[in-house]
Amino acid sequence: MSMNKNTVLAWATTIMILVGLLLIGMGAFRYDDVAGWGFAAVGLGFFAIAWVFNALKGRV
Repeated sequence: MSMNKNTVLAWATTIMILVGLLLIGMGAFRYDDVAGWGFAAVGLGFFAIAWVFNALKGRV
């Protein structure tokens, strides 16, 4: 299997979306105090970076 730049960016996007969902889930269900807001904010940051990776596909 050949991994070109677009395939690497697609895998990075997928992994970052999964980690972002995990962090948001931890913030929502595991931590009920202020730490939950931090986990959710970092999860949204992962979504933003995954969005950038998705936008870079085909341009790099």
